[in-house]
Amino acid sequence: MSSRISHLSYHNGDGLIELKKKTRQIVDNKIHGISFSPYIDGQGPGSEISEAQIHERLKIIVPHVNWVRSFSCTEGHENIPKIAKEYGLKTMVGVWIDHDKEKNEIEFNNAIEVAKAGHVDVLAIGNEVLLRGDLSEDDLIDYINRAKEALPNVEVGYVDAYFLFENHPRVTDACQVVMTNCYPFWEGCPADFAVPYMKEMYHRAMKVGNGKRVIVSETGWPNQGVAERGAIPSEMNAMKYFIDTFAWAEEENIEVFYFSSFDEAWKVEDEGAVGAYWGLWDKDGNFKYNA
Repeated sequence: MSSRISHLSYHNGDGLIELKKKTRQIVDNKIHGISFSPYIDGQGPGSEISEAQIHERLKIIVPHVNWVRSFSCTEGHENIPKIAKEYGLKTMVGVWIDHDKEKNEIEFNNAIEVAKAGHVDVLAIGNEVLLRGDLSEDDLIDYINRAKEALPNVEVGYVDAYFLFENHPRVTDACQVVMTNCYPFWEGCPADFAVPYMKEMYHRAMKVGNGKRVIVSETGWPNQGVAERGAIPSEMNAMKYFIDTFAWAEEENIEVFYFSSFDEAWKVEDEGAVGAYWGLWDKDGNFKYNA
């Protein structure tokens, strides 16, 4: 595996054109996985997404990935796994749960239906629920256990920042697969040290996983926006991070879902200007790093 990407690790002398060529080559060779939201400009959580729009957005990324990760099973997102399967992709399917237990039940029941129809390879119950403080540990474990009971033939786990698996060993124990979000950027880590730091995050999750499969469910670097302490968004930093992340993933056979497929303007409200610039493709579906 390493022969394909590891030699593409960037060199300090690389200019933007060389980095763009390397980034493009990795994407054209297919990356393991990518976070996928089908939103277009003016949409966000609360928008109802049509199957036609999912097809339109998925077609852009299908030639470049093996897996897609979705985040919800309501508002049309429950159709993403079925459509992804039609394109030959594998699916990590997200169940969005938070403090709204009534809506959680709709999400949960939709996800079970989607999985029973054969459209789910890995089921992710919740995303950063503990980080946000939306539910108790017991409530979260209950959702995970209910999913495992309903779906004996599907791998079930939970997604959160690496340190939450250290802090909540009962949740880690309940997971069949550990899915860890690793963001050196949000911890203010300078770009030159970001990939080594991300590896450390992964290994910390591996340690508490006690031999369970550990997936990097999100990692990425924005190409525009406001710096987060020592972490500076830029085109060059975003490409260097991408190139070295997938060099490591290839060398060590790590499953990485990159964040994200498309730039999403709605994220500005929660994350500031930087929130809109995490995509490998821009909001209109154009690849951002063409030489």
